[in-house]
Amino acid sequence: MNAWTSYDRDLLQPPGTGLTLDLSGLPGFDPGAWEDRLAPALDALAALEAGAVANPDEGRQVGHYWLRSPERAPAAAQAEAIRAAQADCVRLAGDLRRRLDPDTVLHLGIGGSALGPQLLAEALAPLPGLGGISAERYRVLDNTDPDGFEAALHHLDPARTVVLVVSKSGGTVETRNAMLRVRGYFAERGQPFAPRAVAITAGGSKLYDLAVAEGWAGTLPLWDWVGGRTSVLGPVGLLPAALLDIPGEALLAGAAAMDAAGRSPVVENPAALLAATWRQAQQDRARAMVVLPYADRLSSLARYLQQLVMESLGKRLDRAGREVRAGLTVYGNKGSTDQHAFVQQLRDGPDDFFCTFVEVRCPRGADPTLDGGYTASDTLTGFLEGTRAALAEDGKQSLTIGLDRLDARSLGALIALFERAVGIYAELIGVNAYHQPGVEAGKRAAAGVLAAQARLTRALEAGPLDAETLAERAGMTDPALAWRILRRLAACPGRGVEHLAGAGPTSDRFRRR
Repeated sequence: MNAWTSYDRDLLQPPGTGLTLDLSGLPGFDPGAWEDRLAPALDALAALEAGAVANPDEGRQVGHYWLRSPERAPAAAQAEAIRAAQADCVRLAGDLRRRLDPDTVLHLGIGGSALGPQLLAEALAPLPGLGGISAERYRVLDNTDPDGFEAALHHLDPARTVVLVVSKSGGTVETRNAMLRVRGYFAERGQPFAPRAVAITAGGSKLYDLAVAEGWAGTLPLWDWVGGRTSVLGPVGLLPAALLDIPGEALLAGAAAMDAAGRSPVVENPAALLAATWRQAQQDRARAMVVLPYADRLSSLARYLQQLVMESLGKRLDRAGREVRAGLTVYGNKGSTDQHAFVQQLRDGPDDFFCTFVEVRCPRGADPTLDGGYTASDTLTGFLEGTRAALAEDGKQSLTIGLDRLDARSLGALIALFERAVGIYAELIGVNAYHQPGVEAGKRAAAGVLAAQARLTRALEAGPLDAETLAERAGMTDPALAWRILRRLAACPGRGVEHLAGAGPTSDRFRRR
Protein backbone atom coordinates (compact mmCIF):
# COMPACT_ATOMS: atom_id res chain seq x y z
CA MET A 1 0.00 0.00 0.00
CA ASN A 2 1.58 3.30 -1.07
CA ALA A 3 1.49 6.50 1.01
CA TRP A 4 -1.40 8.05 -0.89
CA THR A 5 -3.54 4.92 -0.58
CA SER A 6 -2.68 4.73 3.13
CA TYR A 7 -3.75 8.33 3.54
CA ASP A 8 -7.11 7.53 1.97
CA ARG A 9 -7.53 4.68 4.46
CA ASP A 10 -6.45 6.80 7.43
CA LEU A 11 -8.76 9.78 6.78
CA LEU A 12 -12.30 9.44 8.13
CA GLN A 13 -15.13 11.82 7.19
CA PRO A 14 -18.15 10.97 9.37
CA PRO A 15 -21.34 12.00 7.53
CA GLY A 16 -23.26 14.96 8.89
CA THR A 17 -20.53 16.14 11.24
CA GLY A 18 -18.49 18.66 9.20
CA LEU A 19 -15.43 16.99 10.69
CA THR A 20 -12.52 14.87 9.46
CA LEU A 21 -10.19 12.64 11.46
CA ASP A 22 -6.71 12.20 9.98
CA LEU A 23 -4.72 9.34 11.52
CA SER A 24 -1.90 9.40 8.97
CA GLY A 25 0.55 10.95 11.44
CA LEU A 26 0.69 7.73 13.47
CA PRO A 27 3.38 5.46 11.99
CA GLY A 28 2.38 1.81 11.95
CA PHE A 29 -1.24 2.39 12.90
CA ASP A 30 -3.43 -0.15 11.10
CA PRO A 31 -7.19 0.20 11.73
CA GLY A 32 -7.85 -3.38 10.68
CA ALA A 33 -5.51 -4.73 13.35
CA TRP A 34 -7.76 -3.32 16.06
CA GLU A 35 -11.04 -4.93 15.04
CA ASP A 36 -10.92 -7.85 17.46
CA ARG A 37 -9.62 -5.78 20.38
CA LEU A 38 -12.22 -3.07 19.93
CA ALA A 39 -15.24 -5.35 19.44
CA PRO A 40 -15.81 -6.00 23.20
CA ALA A 41 -15.43 -2.27 23.95
CA LEU A 42 -18.04 -1.39 21.35
CA ASP A 43 -20.36 -4.05 22.74
CA ALA A 44 -19.94 -2.56 26.22
CA LEU A 45 -20.71 0.93 24.90
CA ALA A 46 -23.80 -0.36 23.11
CA ALA A 47 -24.96 -1.91 26.38
CA LEU A 48 -24.54 1.42 28.17
CA GLU A 49 -26.53 3.20 25.47
CA ALA A 50 -29.26 0.60 25.95
CA GLY A 51 -29.43 1.34 29.68
CA ALA A 52 -26.92 -0.98 31.36
CA VAL A 53 -25.75 0.09 34.82
CA ALA A 54 -22.31 1.72 34.58
CA ASN A 55 -21.62 2.13 38.29
CA PRO A 56 -22.57 -1.06 40.16
CA ASP A 57 -21.61 0.57 43.49
CA GLU A 58 -24.12 3.37 42.82
CA GLY A 59 -26.63 1.49 40.66
CA ARG A 60 -26.38 4.30 38.13
CA GLN A 61 -26.87 4.35 34.36
CA VAL A 62 -24.92 6.51 31.92
CA GLY A 63 -27.29 8.49 29.74
CA HIS A 64 -25.44 11.39 28.16
CA TYR A 65 -25.77 9.64 24.78
CA TRP A 66 -29.56 9.90 25.11
CA LEU A 67 -29.38 13.70 25.38
CA ARG A 68 -28.96 14.02 21.60
CA SER A 69 -31.12 10.99 20.76
CA PRO A 70 -33.90 10.76 23.35
CA GLU A 71 -35.53 7.93 21.42
CA ARG A 72 -32.61 5.69 22.45
CA ALA A 73 -33.33 6.11 26.16
CA PRO A 74 -34.44 2.77 27.64
CA ALA A 75 -37.42 4.28 29.48
CA ALA A 76 -40.14 6.42 27.98
CA ALA A 77 -40.06 8.65 31.06
CA GLN A 78 -36.37 9.41 30.47
CA ALA A 79 -36.99 10.29 26.83
CA GLU A 80 -39.87 12.56 27.74
CA ALA A 81 -37.83 14.24 30.48
CA ILE A 82 -35.04 15.02 28.00
CA ARG A 83 -37.42 16.48 25.41
CA ALA A 84 -39.22 18.53 28.05
CA ALA A 85 -35.94 19.92 29.38
CA GLN A 86 -34.82 20.87 25.88
CA ALA A 87 -38.04 22.79 25.33
CA ASP A 88 -37.78 24.39 28.77
CA CYS A 89 -34.28 25.69 27.97
CA VAL A 90 -35.58 27.55 24.94
CA ARG A 91 -38.68 28.81 26.73
CA LEU A 92 -36.81 29.96 29.83
CA ALA A 93 -34.08 31.70 27.81
CA GLY A 94 -36.75 33.56 25.83
CA ASP A 95 -38.52 34.64 29.01
CA LEU A 96 -35.29 35.90 30.59
CA ARG A 97 -34.31 37.83 27.48
CA ARG A 98 -37.73 39.47 27.09
CA ARG A 99 -38.05 40.35 30.75
CA LEU A 100 -34.48 41.42 31.60
CA ASP A 101 -32.79 42.25 28.28
CA PRO A 102 -29.57 40.86 29.80
CA ASP A 103 -26.12 41.94 28.66
CA THR A 104 -24.29 39.47 30.95
CA VAL A 105 -24.64 35.86 32.03
CA LEU A 106 -22.94 34.92 35.28
CA HIS A 107 -22.40 31.16 35.44
CA LEU A 108 -21.69 29.53 38.80
CA GLY A 109 -20.40 25.97 38.55
CA ILE A 110 -17.27 23.86 38.63
CA GLY A 111 -15.66 21.12 36.56
CA GLY A 112 -17.71 19.99 33.59
CA SER A 113 -20.59 22.10 34.83
CA ALA A 114 -18.49 25.17 33.98
CA LEU A 115 -15.96 24.05 31.36
CA GLY A 116 -18.58 22.86 28.86
CA PRO A 117 -20.55 26.12 28.81
CA GLN A 118 -17.27 28.07 28.70
CA LEU A 119 -16.28 26.14 25.59
CA LEU A 120 -19.64 26.83 23.94
CA ALA A 121 -19.51 30.54 24.74
CA GLU A 122 -15.93 30.97 23.58
CA ALA A 123 -16.45 29.04 20.36
CA LEU A 124 -19.91 30.15 19.27
CA ALA A 125 -21.16 33.28 21.05
CA PRO A 126 -21.73 36.38 18.90
CA LEU A 127 -18.85 38.77 18.35
CA PRO A 128 -18.98 41.93 20.51
CA GLY A 129 -21.06 44.69 19.00
CA LEU A 130 -23.13 42.42 16.75
CA GLY A 131 -26.06 42.01 19.12
CA GLY A 132 -26.67 39.39 21.76
CA ILE A 133 -24.37 38.40 24.62
CA SER A 134 -20.75 38.00 23.52
CA ALA A 135 -18.27 35.50 24.96
CA GLU A 136 -16.66 38.33 26.94
CA ARG A 137 -19.98 38.86 28.75
CA TYR A 138 -20.39 35.18 29.63
CA ARG A 139 -18.61 35.17 32.97
CA VAL A 140 -17.86 32.05 34.97
CA LEU A 141 -17.20 31.65 38.67
CA ASP A 142 -15.70 28.17 39.03
CA ASN A 143 -13.76 28.55 42.27
CA THR A 144 -14.13 29.85 45.80
CA ASP A 145 -11.43 32.49 45.39
CA PRO A 146 -12.57 35.87 46.80
CA ASP A 147 -10.45 37.75 44.27
CA GLY A 148 -12.20 35.82 41.51
CA PHE A 149 -15.57 36.81 42.95
CA GLU A 150 -14.74 40.50 42.92
CA ALA A 151 -13.19 40.43 39.43
CA ALA A 152 -16.34 38.86 38.00
CA LEU A 153 -18.66 41.23 39.84
CA HIS A 154 -16.72 44.40 39.01
CA HIS A 155 -18.83 46.77 36.86
CA LEU A 156 -21.55 44.12 36.60
CA ASP A 157 -25.09 45.52 36.42
CA PRO A 158 -27.34 43.19 38.45
CA ALA A 159 -30.43 44.58 36.70
CA ARG A 160 -29.18 43.19 33.36
CA THR A 161 -27.54 39.99 34.56
CA VAL A 162 -28.83 36.42 34.45
CA VAL A 163 -27.28 34.06 37.02
CA LEU A 164 -27.07 30.33 36.34
CA VAL A 165 -26.28 28.18 39.39
CA VAL A 166 -25.22 24.65 38.41
CA SER A 167 -24.75 21.85 40.94
CA LYS A 168 -26.21 18.38 40.70
CA SER A 169 -26.08 17.73 44.43
CA GLY A 170 -26.94 21.31 45.28
CA GLY A 171 -24.24 21.23 47.94
CA THR A 172 -21.05 21.78 45.92
CA VAL A 173 -19.08 24.05 48.25
CA GLU A 174 -17.41 26.23 45.61
CA THR A 175 -20.68 26.83 43.77
CA ARG A 176 -22.66 27.53 46.94
CA ASN A 177 -20.01 30.01 48.13
CA ALA A 178 -20.17 31.81 44.78
CA MET A 179 -23.97 31.89 44.92
CA LEU A 180 -23.94 33.37 48.43
CA ARG A 181 -21.48 36.09 47.41
CA VAL A 182 -23.39 36.95 44.23
CA ARG A 183 -26.68 37.07 46.09
CA GLY A 184 -25.07 39.41 48.61
CA TYR A 185 -23.76 41.62 45.81
CA PHE A 186 -27.25 41.92 44.33
CA ALA A 187 -28.65 42.86 47.73
CA GLU A 188 -25.95 45.52 48.20
CA ARG A 189 -27.13 47.14 44.97
CA GLY A 190 -30.81 46.90 45.74
CA GLN A 191 -31.64 44.31 43.08
CA PRO A 192 -33.64 41.16 43.87
CA PHE A 193 -31.69 38.02 43.06
CA ALA A 194 -34.45 35.43 42.61
CA PRO A 195 -36.08 36.84 39.43
CA ARG A 196 -32.69 36.71 37.68
CA ALA A 197 -31.50 33.29 38.89
CA VAL A 198 -31.90 29.81 37.45
CA ALA A 199 -30.93 26.58 39.23
CA ILE A 200 -29.72 23.62 37.18
CA THR A 201 -29.71 20.77 39.67
CA ALA A 202 -31.18 17.44 40.68
CA GLY A 203 -34.82 17.47 41.69
CA GLY A 204 -35.14 17.60 45.47
CA SER A 205 -31.58 18.84 46.06
CA LYS A 206 -30.86 21.65 48.55
CA LEU A 207 -30.38 24.02 45.63
CA TYR A 208 -33.67 22.94 44.05
CA ASP A 209 -35.54 23.45 47.31
CA LEU A 210 -33.93 26.89 47.78
CA ALA A 211 -34.85 27.98 44.24
CA VAL A 212 -38.46 26.89 44.68
CA ALA A 213 -38.79 28.45 48.12
CA GLU A 214 -37.36 31.80 46.96
CA GLY A 215 -39.21 31.86 43.64
CA TRP A 216 -36.22 31.82 41.30
CA ALA A 217 -36.81 32.42 37.59
CA GLY A 218 -36.67 28.70 36.93
CA THR A 219 -35.17 25.29 37.60
CA LEU A 220 -33.82 22.77 35.10
CA PRO A 221 -32.88 19.16 35.76
CA LEU A 222 -29.51 17.47 36.21
CA TRP A 223 -30.26 13.76 36.21
CA ASP A 224 -28.24 11.22 38.15
CA TRP A 225 -27.55 9.37 34.87
CA VAL A 226 -25.63 12.32 33.40
CA GLY A 227 -22.22 13.12 34.87
CA GLY A 228 -20.98 16.69 35.13
CA ARG A 229 -18.16 16.18 32.62
CA THR A 230 -20.62 14.87 30.03
CA SER A 231 -23.45 17.30 30.75
CA VAL A 232 -22.82 20.05 28.20
CA LEU A 233 -25.42 18.76 25.73
CA GLY A 234 -28.10 18.77 28.41
CA PRO A 235 -29.57 21.80 30.23
CA VAL A 236 -26.08 22.69 31.53
CA GLY A 237 -25.12 23.74 27.99
CA LEU A 238 -28.44 24.16 26.22
CA LEU A 239 -29.71 27.01 28.41
CA PRO A 240 -26.47 28.99 27.90
CA ALA A 241 -26.70 28.20 24.19
CA ALA A 242 -30.23 29.61 24.01
CA LEU A 243 -29.20 32.73 25.91
CA LEU A 244 -26.27 33.24 23.50
CA ASP A 245 -28.22 32.64 20.27
CA ILE A 246 -26.36 29.36 19.67
CA PRO A 247 -28.65 26.86 17.89
CA GLY A 248 -29.00 24.05 20.38
CA GLU A 249 -30.69 21.78 17.83
CA ALA A 250 -27.58 22.00 15.64
CA LEU A 251 -25.32 21.08 18.58
CA LEU A 252 -27.47 18.03 19.23
CA ALA A 253 -27.66 17.10 15.54
CA GLY A 254 -23.88 17.16 15.19
CA ALA A 255 -23.47 15.01 18.28
CA ALA A 256 -26.13 12.56 17.08
CA ALA A 257 -24.40 12.26 13.70
CA MET A 258 -21.10 11.48 15.43
CA ASP A 259 -22.82 8.94 17.67
CA ALA A 260 -24.23 7.25 14.56
CA ALA A 261 -20.73 7.08 13.07
CA GLY A 262 -19.56 5.69 16.41
CA ARG A 263 -21.81 2.67 15.96
CA SER A 264 -20.17 1.78 12.62
CA PRO A 265 -17.77 -1.13 12.07
CA VAL A 266 -14.33 -0.51 13.56
CA VAL A 267 -12.52 0.53 10.37
CA GLU A 268 -15.17 3.23 9.74
CA ASN A 269 -15.67 4.21 13.37
CA PRO A 270 -13.96 7.51 14.28
CA ALA A 271 -14.42 7.21 18.05
CA ALA A 272 -13.19 3.61 18.17
CA LEU A 273 -10.13 4.40 16.06
CA LEU A 274 -9.38 7.53 18.07
CA ALA A 275 -9.40 5.44 21.25
CA ALA A 276 -7.19 2.88 19.53
CA THR A 277 -4.62 5.56 18.66
CA TRP A 278 -4.49 6.60 22.32
CA ARG A 279 -3.91 2.99 23.32
CA GLN A 280 -1.26 2.37 20.69
CA ALA A 281 0.60 5.50 21.79
CA GLN A 282 0.99 3.95 25.27
CA GLN A 283 2.33 0.57 24.17
CA ASP A 284 6.04 1.16 24.81
CA ARG A 285 5.84 4.04 27.34
CA ALA A 286 3.44 6.50 28.92
CA ARG A 287 2.64 9.40 26.59
CA ALA A 288 0.56 12.49 27.30
CA MET A 289 -2.05 13.85 24.91
CA VAL A 290 -1.12 17.36 23.75
CA VAL A 291 -4.12 19.25 22.36
CA LEU A 292 -3.27 22.02 19.88
CA PRO A 293 -6.28 23.73 18.29
CA TYR A 294 -5.23 26.30 15.69
CA ALA A 295 -8.13 28.61 16.54
CA ASP A 296 -8.52 31.22 19.25
CA ARG A 297 -12.17 30.24 19.60
CA LEU A 298 -11.04 26.81 20.80
CA SER A 299 -8.64 28.06 23.46
CA SER A 300 -10.70 26.29 26.16
CA LEU A 301 -10.72 22.95 24.34
CA ALA A 302 -7.60 21.60 26.05
CA ARG A 303 -8.98 22.42 29.50
CA TYR A 304 -12.35 20.90 28.64
CA LEU A 305 -10.71 17.69 27.38
CA GLN A 306 -8.33 17.63 30.32
CA GLN A 307 -11.28 17.33 32.66
CA LEU A 308 -13.24 14.92 30.47
CA VAL A 309 -10.31 12.58 29.87
CA MET A 310 -8.36 12.74 33.12
CA GLU A 311 -11.33 12.54 35.48
CA SER A 312 -12.74 9.65 33.48
CA LEU A 313 -9.55 7.63 33.03
CA GLY A 314 -7.43 8.49 36.07
CA LYS A 315 -8.14 5.46 38.27
CA ARG A 316 -6.22 3.56 40.92
CA LEU A 317 -8.17 0.33 40.46
CA ASP A 318 -9.49 -1.50 37.42
CA ARG A 319 -12.91 -3.12 37.26
CA ALA A 320 -11.52 -6.29 38.85
CA GLY A 321 -10.23 -4.35 41.85
CA ARG A 322 -6.56 -4.61 40.88
CA GLU A 323 -4.28 -1.62 41.37
CA VAL A 324 -3.38 -0.28 37.92
CA ARG A 325 -2.84 3.48 38.39
CA ALA A 326 -4.35 4.19 34.99
CA GLY A 327 -4.61 7.58 33.36
CA LEU A 328 -3.99 9.71 30.29
CA THR A 329 -2.43 13.13 30.90
CA VAL A 330 -3.83 15.98 28.77
CA TYR A 331 -2.40 19.45 28.29
CA GLY A 332 -2.26 22.14 25.65
CA ASN A 333 -3.26 25.64 24.70
CA LYS A 334 -3.48 26.75 21.06
CA GLY A 335 -1.47 27.15 17.88
CA SER A 336 0.42 28.99 16.72
CA THR A 337 0.94 30.51 20.17
CA ASP A 338 2.54 27.35 21.50
CA GLN A 339 5.08 27.21 18.70
CA HIS A 340 6.70 29.99 20.73
CA ALA A 341 6.36 28.00 23.96
CA PHE A 342 6.31 24.24 24.62
CA VAL A 343 6.45 23.05 20.99
CA GLN A 344 10.23 23.48 21.26
CA GLN A 345 10.27 20.64 23.77
CA LEU A 346 7.81 18.59 21.74
CA ARG A 347 10.12 18.80 18.73
CA ASP A 348 13.51 18.32 20.37
CA GLY A 349 12.69 16.86 23.79
CA PRO A 350 11.59 13.42 25.00
CA ASP A 351 9.16 11.18 23.13
CA ASP A 352 6.58 11.35 25.92
CA PHE A 353 3.49 12.66 24.09
CA PHE A 354 1.32 12.41 21.03
CA CYS A 355 -0.22 15.52 19.53
CA THR A 356 -3.84 16.17 18.58
CA PHE A 357 -4.00 19.06 16.12
CA VAL A 358 -7.35 20.73 15.50
CA GLU A 359 -7.80 22.83 12.37
CA VAL A 360 -10.69 25.17 11.51
CA ARG A 361 -10.49 25.48 7.74
CA CYS A 362 -12.77 28.47 7.22
CA PRO A 363 -12.94 31.43 9.66
CA ARG A 364 -16.34 32.83 10.56
CA GLY A 365 -15.38 36.44 9.87
CA ALA A 366 -13.07 38.42 7.60
CA ASP A 367 -9.80 36.79 6.56
CA PRO A 368 -7.48 39.70 5.76
CA THR A 369 -4.82 39.43 3.08
CA LEU A 370 -1.45 40.25 4.62
CA ASP A 371 2.21 39.77 3.65
CA GLY A 372 2.93 38.03 0.37
CA GLY A 373 -0.70 37.96 -0.68
CA TYR A 374 -1.53 35.28 1.90
CA THR A 375 -4.45 35.60 4.27
CA ALA A 376 -4.20 35.26 8.05
CA SER A 377 -5.77 31.80 7.91
CA ASP A 378 -3.31 30.75 5.18
CA THR A 379 -0.47 31.55 7.56
CA LEU A 380 -2.17 29.79 10.46
CA THR A 381 -2.60 26.62 8.39
CA GLY A 382 1.01 26.90 7.27
CA PHE A 383 2.12 26.86 10.89
CA LEU A 384 -0.07 23.84 11.65
CA GLU A 385 1.24 21.84 8.71
CA GLY A 386 4.80 22.95 9.44
CA THR A 387 4.60 21.88 13.08
CA ARG A 388 3.03 18.58 12.11
CA ALA A 389 5.87 17.95 9.63
CA ALA A 390 8.55 19.01 12.12
CA LEU A 391 7.23 16.57 14.72
CA ALA A 392 7.05 13.76 12.16
CA GLU A 393 10.67 14.37 11.14
CA ASP A 394 11.69 13.69 14.74
CA GLY A 395 9.56 10.53 14.93
CA LYS A 396 6.81 12.10 17.07
CA GLN A 397 3.20 10.91 16.67
CA SER A 398 0.22 13.11 15.84
CA LEU A 399 -3.33 13.04 14.57
CA THR A 400 -5.37 15.88 13.11
CA ILE A 401 -9.05 16.77 13.47
CA GLY A 402 -10.32 19.13 10.81
CA LEU A 403 -13.50 21.21 10.94
CA ASP A 404 -14.72 22.85 7.73
CA ARG A 405 -16.03 25.62 9.97
CA LEU A 406 -16.49 26.01 13.69
CA ASP A 407 -20.25 26.04 14.08
CA ALA A 408 -22.76 24.43 16.41
CA ARG A 409 -23.03 21.21 14.40
CA SER A 410 -19.27 20.61 14.16
CA LEU A 411 -18.70 21.50 17.83
CA GLY A 412 -21.44 19.08 18.89
CA ALA A 413 -19.77 16.40 16.78
CA LEU A 414 -16.36 17.16 18.30
CA ILE A 415 -17.73 16.87 21.84
CA ALA A 416 -19.44 13.57 21.03
CA LEU A 417 -16.29 12.20 19.37
CA PHE A 418 -14.25 12.63 22.54
CA GLU A 419 -17.03 11.47 24.85
CA ARG A 420 -17.32 8.20 22.94
CA ALA A 421 -13.55 7.76 22.60
CA VAL A 422 -13.14 8.12 26.37
CA GLY A 423 -15.75 5.43 27.02
CA ILE A 424 -14.13 3.05 24.52
CA TYR A 425 -10.60 3.65 25.82
CA ALA A 426 -11.77 2.94 29.37
CA GLU A 427 -13.06 -0.43 28.20
CA LEU A 428 -9.73 -1.15 26.47
CA ILE A 429 -7.83 -0.64 29.72
CA GLY A 430 -10.51 -2.15 31.97
CA VAL A 431 -11.43 0.85 34.14
CA ASN A 432 -14.75 2.49 34.97
CA ALA A 433 -14.89 5.87 33.21
CA TYR A 434 -18.02 6.99 35.02
CA HIS A 435 -17.07 7.40 38.66
CA GLN A 436 -14.47 9.59 40.40
CA PRO A 437 -13.52 8.28 43.85
CA GLY A 438 -10.41 10.48 43.98
CA VAL A 439 -12.48 13.64 43.63
CA GLU A 440 -14.79 12.56 46.44
CA ALA A 441 -11.77 11.81 48.66
CA GLY A 442 -10.52 15.38 48.15
CA LYS A 443 -13.92 16.82 49.07
CA ARG A 444 -14.00 14.81 52.30
CA ALA A 445 -10.47 15.92 53.19
CA ALA A 446 -11.36 19.56 52.55
CA ALA A 447 -14.30 19.32 54.93
CA GLY A 448 -11.93 17.92 57.55
CA VAL A 449 -9.57 20.87 57.15
CA LEU A 450 -12.40 23.36 57.68
CA ALA A 451 -13.51 21.53 60.81
CA ALA A 452 -9.92 21.56 62.09
CA GLN A 453 -9.70 25.32 61.46
CA ALA A 454 -12.74 25.90 63.65
CA ARG A 455 -11.19 23.88 66.48
CA LEU A 456 -7.87 25.70 66.14
CA THR A 457 -9.43 29.13 66.37
CA ARG A 458 -11.22 28.08 69.55
CA ALA A 459 -7.92 26.82 70.98
CA LEU A 460 -6.39 30.29 70.51
CA GLU A 461 -8.39 31.51 73.52
CA ALA A 462 -5.62 30.13 75.76
CA GLY A 463 -3.16 32.82 74.60
CA PRO A 464 0.09 32.65 72.60
CA LEU A 465 0.87 29.02 71.84
CA ASP A 466 2.99 27.15 69.32
CA ALA A 467 1.40 25.19 66.48
CA GLU A 468 2.13 21.79 68.01
CA THR A 469 0.36 22.67 71.26
CA LEU A 470 -2.55 24.22 69.39
CA ALA A 471 -2.83 21.12 67.21
CA GLU A 472 -3.00 18.89 70.27
CA ARG A 473 -5.71 21.06 71.81
CA ALA A 474 -7.65 20.96 68.54
CA GLY A 475 -7.44 17.17 68.32
CA MET A 476 -5.14 17.27 65.28
CA THR A 477 -2.28 14.87 64.60
CA ASP A 478 -0.44 17.10 62.11
CA PRO A 479 1.13 20.26 63.58
CA ALA A 480 2.41 21.27 60.13
CA LEU A 481 -1.19 21.47 58.87
CA ALA A 482 -2.12 23.46 61.97
CA TRP A 483 0.74 25.90 61.29
CA ARG A 484 -0.33 26.37 57.65
CA ILE A 485 -3.93 27.07 58.65
CA LEU A 486 -2.93 29.56 61.34
CA ARG A 487 -0.29 31.25 59.16
CA ARG A 488 -2.90 31.87 56.45
CA LEU A 489 -5.39 33.32 58.93
CA ALA A 490 -2.69 35.54 60.43
CA ALA A 491 -1.79 36.91 56.98
CA CYS A 492 -5.27 38.46 56.74
CA PRO A 493 -5.74 41.19 59.38
CA GLY A 494 -9.48 40.78 59.47
CA ARG A 495 -9.35 37.16 60.62
CA GLY A 496 -8.31 37.98 64.20
CA VAL A 497 -5.18 35.81 64.41
CA GLU A 498 -1.73 37.20 65.24
CA HIS A 499 1.52 35.49 64.22
CA LEU A 500 4.43 35.89 66.69
CA ALA A 501 7.37 34.91 64.52
CA GLY A 502 10.09 32.70 65.93
CA ALA A 503 13.08 31.13 64.20
CA GLY A 504 10.80 28.84 62.22
CA PRO A 505 7.52 26.93 62.37
CA THR A 506 8.40 25.01 65.54
CA SER A 507 9.02 28.21 67.51
CA ASP A 508 6.32 30.39 65.94
CA ARG A 509 3.41 31.22 68.22
CA PHE A 510 -0.14 32.36 67.54
CA ARG A 511 -2.77 34.22 69.55
CA ARG A 512 -5.98 36.17 69.15
CA ARG A 513 -5.38 39.56 67.56
